Amino acid sequence: MAASRICLGLAILGLCGHCKKLAPEFEKLATSFKKAKSVLIGKVDCDDHKETCNKFGVSGYPTIKWFPKGSLEPKSYEGARTAEALVEFVNSEGGTNVKIAAVPSSVVVLNSDNFDEIVLDTTKDVLVEFYASWCGHCKSLAPIYEKVAAAFNLEKDVVVANIDADIHKDIGEKYGVSGYPTLKFFPKGNKAGEEYEGGRDLDDFVNFINEKCGTSRDGKGQLTSKAGVVAALETLVKEFVSAGDVEKKAAYNRLQEEVAKLEGPSSRYGEIYLKSAQKCMDKGADYAKNEIQRLDRILAKSINAVKADQFTLKKNILSAFA
Repeated sequence: MAASRICLGLAILGLCGHCKKLAPEFEKLATSFKKAKSVLIGKVDCDDHKETCNKFGVSGYPTIKWFPKGSLEPKSYEGARTAEALVEFVNSEGGTNVKIAAVPSSVVVLNSDNFDEIVLDTTKDVLVEFYASWCGHCKSLAPIYEKVAAAFNLEKDVVVANIDADIHKDIGEKYGVSGYPTLKFFPKGNKAGEEYEGGRDLDDFVNFINEKCGTSRDGKGQLTSKAGVVAALETLVKEFVSAGDVEKKAAYNRLQEEVAKLEGPSSRYGEIYLKSAQKCMDKGADYAKNEIQRLDRILAKSINAVKADQFTLKKNILSAFA
C-alpha cells in the first residue's frame, strides 16, 4: 500500500454469502473513487491470502477496514453496508467530496408503464427477474444478473430485465410471484411466461439463453465458435471444397439453392457462406486459411464489440472452407 494514499480495504472469503451480497455496493464505491488520487479502494480474498488477513485481525467475513495515510494500523468500519454509507464514510475520514457514481447497467428496468410493451413483445425473448429491494438473495444475484444482461447486450431479440415486484405488486401477483427473486422467461411464442428453474451462476443463465433463444454467446458476451454455423450447409460446403476447378461452379450453385431456402438469422449467415465460397473461387484454395489468420490478428486487438461480432461470424464460417 502506498504511504501517500489512504485506503479502505475489504476482506472477503470466496464462498461467503454476505460477501456476495456486499459485492455490488462495494463495486459502486470503487467506481465512485476511481479518479480520486488520494484514495485507494481494494479487497483481499482471504482464501488466497490468509497471512495478510490474519495479520490485520480479520476473523469474520466480510470485514472492512480503513487505513489512514501512511499507517498500517487500520480502523474497523462498523457502518451500514450500502454504497451511500461507504462513500459518506470515506469522504468523512479522507477529507474528500466524492459523489456516488451511477454504474451503467445493461438490465432493462421494468415498471407498470413499460412491462407489457417490453415483455409481451412477440419479436423478443425476455428474461425477467421479479425482485424486492430488501431481499438479500436478490442483492446476491444482482452482479451476476448484470453480467448476464451485458453478455447479451448486442442480441436485438433478447432482453434481460427486472422489476421491483414489491413496488409493483399487481404485476407480481398477475404472474404468480410469491417469493424473491423469481425468474420467468417470456419467449416469443409464449407470453404467459415460463418459470426459470435453472442454476443462478453466470454460465447457467448463459447456457439457458443460448439454448432457448438460438444464440451463441459466452459469459463475456463474445460469440462462440458455433455462432453463424449453419448445419444444413455443412455437407454442401464439403462438396464445394473437395470439388475440382470444373465442378466447383456446380457445387456453388447447389450451395446457392440451399441458402435460398434458409429463413431467419440462418438466411443472413447463408449469405456469408456464399461470399466466402465466391472468394475461394476468385482467390484460390488458400484464401480461407489466409483470411482466418488475418481475422485472428484483428480480433487480438482492441476493437469494438459490433466489429468483433462481424469478424467472428466470418471467421467461424470460413473455417468450413479451410
